[in-house]
Amino acid sequence: MNRNARNHKKTDDQNVQGLRKVSFWEKYGAKRFPYRGRRRYSPFVYRSEDGGIVISNDVFGLTIRQFERTYNACLDRRKTHEQYILNIRYPDKTSDKYMEYLENSRYNNTDNLSWTRSDLKVKLLFENLVHIAGNEIDMRKRQQLFIIKDMITNISESGITNISSGSLAEGIDLPGSDMDIMFVIKEVDIIRDVRNIKHPLQNTTLVMETDNDNPGFAKLKLIEGGDGRFITPESFNSSVQGLYLSVNQFVSNLNNFLPNQFSLHGPCISDEVKNVDLAYCLRSKYLPYSTMPWASRYRQQWPPNSAIDKIKKCGCLLVPIGPRHMTYCDELWRLSFSVAEKHLVHSFNFTQLLCYCLLKLTLKRIVNTNKRVEDLLCSYFLKTALFWVSEEIDIETFQLTKLFVCFSKCLDKLLLWVQKCYCPNYFIPEHNMFLGKVNSDNNIILLKILNVIKCDGIDRLTNQIFPYNVGSLRSRRTSEYSSSMIDFLFYRIDYLDIVSDMSHCLKALMFTEYLIKSKYSAFIIDVCKQYHASISQYAAQLLHVPSRSITTETYNIHKRYHKHLQDGIKTDSVSGWLLYASFYYVTGQFDVTLRLTDYVLSRCSPDMLTIGCPNYSDEDLNNYRSHVHHSMTLRDRSRNATVCRVKYHQNSSLIPRELRLEVKGGVQMIPPTVMSHCLRFLCYHHLGDISNRQQSLHDLNRENQNYDFNITV
Repeated sequence: MNRNARNHKKTDDQNVQGLRKVSFWEKYGAKRFPYRGRRRYSPFVYRSEDGGIVISNDVFGLTIRQFERTYNACLDRRKTHEQYILNIRYPDKTSDKYMEYLENSRYNNTDNLSWTRSDLKVKLLFENLVHIAGNEIDMRKRQQLFIIKDMITNISESGITNISSGSLAEGIDLPGSDMDIMFVIKEVDIIRDVRNIKHPLQNTTLVMETDNDNPGFAKLKLIEGGDGRFITPESFNSSVQGLYLSVNQFVSNLNNFLPNQFSLHGPCISDEVKNVDLAYCLRSKYLPYSTMPWASRYRQQWPPNSAIDKIKKCGCLLVPIGPRHMTYCDELWRLSFSVAEKHLVHSFNFTQLLCYCLLKLTLKRIVNTNKRVEDLLCSYFLKTALFWVSEEIDIETFQLTKLFVCFSKCLDKLLLWVQKCYCPNYFIPEHNMFLGKVNSDNNIILLKILNVIKCDGIDRLTNQIFPYNVGSLRSRRTSEYSSSMIDFLFYRIDYLDIVSDMSHCLKALMFTEYLIKSKYSAFIIDVCKQYHASISQYAAQLLHVPSRSITTETYNIHKRYHKHLQDGIKTDSVSGWLLYASFYYVTGQFDVTLRLTDYVLSRCSPDMLTIGCPNYSDEDLNNYRSHVHHSMTLRDRSRNATVCRVKYHQNSSLIPRELRLEVKGGVQMIPPTVMSHCLRFLCYHHLGDISNRQQSLHDLNRENQNYDFNITV
């Protein structure tokens, strides 16, 4: 059979569309095309109706099919090991690279998730959780927000290091979440072995002696010093072994450093409405020897090695509180791994974070509704259970479609612990955290409640935690809603405690400028710009008192004032302008001051959002959203929809001379309407306008009553 003749005949044929078939030889000038398959025909290239190319014969077809099989197998492997691959590529999930991946990844859009018919119940649970807790980008933004705040706050060389802790700093913002801050005292160095001492010693030096009878606690023995701001010679108990730092004496000394609105509750400090919890503590740069097995013990893929390395470098904290089950333990300090736990939560994937939220909501809305067990469990125990489960099972188990499976494994872990009355600390398993809480006398009822949650399944759990149908929610969690909630979190924590020193302010300004240029997320860049504006308000008040006479020297000083004040007006709609009004008042330009206060009063409408409130209502949210839209930057939203109390610092150059006795003891925060009427009263007094002065005094008294704010004029 003449195959070449038959092949040549095909090339002379016309197809039905009138297009001539182009052979491989003709198109590419190839004389030979070796192919060992059964069909030795030359391949042909056809033009399709849509202008594409069709290849006849299976010379290429076999290769394409092989490629498709290999490619699909690669995709299947990648999907199967997705979380493992992400942990390798992005070990730090608070990094800019991971945020860029989230914002550019189509998989981050939860609407595109493929749910099977059997996953519909998990989908309902997932949608309810996302509506309350937010999507992964929301959680990562919260984590980055607190990281940035701590970095800027700690740029000054004060005696305290601020560390944001608790669920908010971990990215979890659930109803009722408060803010926890650890104040680490820098004047004390803690070592775990006298061989770690480096001479000469600069600070008070203590050696950490772990207690074998009380794992998770340590004694602090004095090696050198002992006479500082927070720790005095009276802070130590004397024994045969040496001088040991007293817990009770250390806590009692803290009363000398508390702000007026804070009070001491045991080892912690709370504000009047208990929305902020502060804890003074000490830091050891070294992990105790009892944690050494944690770093090297067998585990699955979590936590990643990078997180373990970070934790080994960050050391631990020591908090002035002893074992709960001991009535008197004046020398035992609790080992706290708050910083390490924050690193661990930051390495969680989205499913782990949602599982953490689900555990916390289960505790609050189911377990703690029973008065007999409401104080037995705490969210820290639940987080510890999640740590253990995450370490013991394959990371690929933590898929969104397996959310309830992950929750059930954590619940099983809790059931086992409650049954044994033993909750092992994640870093020191010998430390039973149930001591003084869960015991054989009260664990029976708790076991019943947890077993009921387990047996009722996902339907009952969803109905109890979310007593509504996600489809009937008045508004799904849109991107605009998520943006507003992130804004509100920033407004709640928008306060920087910068030391009143110009060099520290300039250092902080330079650092925020560096962050603005280096960060990827548009929201985080806007946050840095807001902090830059707030620090500029600090800096303006630390300049020399402006003079009313104009010389070359005063001109340069005024130029610096205008630079910082112009940057400072970008924080919100009024506080920066009030500082500007104070500047013009101090320099004797009363007419300009009156015009600026007119503007400030015109912006202080009741529907404006006040920055710095511990909580915001649905009405606040609706008013805020009516002033802003999604295309605005955070700076524009702040200037359009928020007001902030004006902050005068002690010895500020912008304080009116008549009010300097009122601003003492740190920072005086004055409502903008109160300060506006006060400045107007003073201006009219100097201008000799008696009628307007009396009217301003009347308005000032009215505003003082509204804010319950007293100021002597």
